[in-house]
Amino acid sequence: MAGSTPQSTSLSSYIEDQLDDFSRSQKDVARYIVDHLDEAAFLTAEELARRAGTSSSTVVRFSQALGFEGFPELQASAIEEYRATVGAEGSTGRALFSFDRSDFEASLGTDHANLEETARKIKPDQIDEAVAALSSASQVVIVGTDQMAFFASYLRHTLSLLDIRAEIVTSTAGPSLQRLGRIDEETVVVVLTAGRAHALIGRALKLAEHRNAKTLAIADASLSDTVKRSDMSLYFSSNSPSFFRSSTALMAVVHALAHGVYSRDEDAHRDRIRAYKLK
Repeated sequence: MAGSTPQSTSLSSYIEDQLDDFSRSQKDVARYIVDHLDEAAFLTAEELARRAGTSSSTVVRFSQALGFEGFPELQASAIEEYRATVGAEGSTGRALFSFDRSDFEASLGTDHANLEETARKIKPDQIDEAVAALSSASQVVIVGTDQMAFFASYLRHTLSLLDIRAEIVTSTAGPSLQRLGRIDEETVVVVLTAGRAHALIGRALKLAEHRNAKTLAIADASLSDTVKRSDMSLYFSSNSPSFFRSSTALMAVVHALAHGVYSRDEDAHRDRIRAYKLK
């Protein structure tokens, strides 16, 4: 390849086809670009590296491994695919993430795009499988560290409103590890990740596999090892022009999961929810 992807192949597809050939750090860049194409189209190599949790030199080497002269050529290919996606049938016909807006508008526009991207990538059978698993679980253990700890707690709260026993694991402290120790074959383990997964996530998945527990990954990287190791997965887009990842789509996924569980048996949940609303 001489500085561009084959004409019949998008940059995202071309990266996915070659994923196994990259180094670990290059895979981090690859996964980030596939799931955050608009950021790859507009960020500098240094900014993209920071979002992907690696170095700018890795981004350059990754570009060259794909056959580009450097990152600017890869970015040109990303822009081409992004523009084609924005202009595709069914889209709004204009980019929500662009240079000609204020920072405030760019942030709002990107969150709008995050919701659209999340809805587009999550498949109906993935939703049905996740909702069914949560509805029938004897207990749910939700694992999330750092920023994800808040959403682990919030998911536990929404499930508890539906009388589903749920516990959270947010650190390697004693009480959290004790909750992991109670995982059994009737447990559903939910792991929440944004960016590179914390070691605790891998530990939880390994224990769940050993004890034959079902696992659900809610992640912003559809090609991540966490997703590959989980029985079920739901993707959320976390693109952001800011200094931190957006959690708008993640919150929407948590709400949608809870509503899905509620809708499976509204009669059973209605009185409990009504009592909660009256408090």
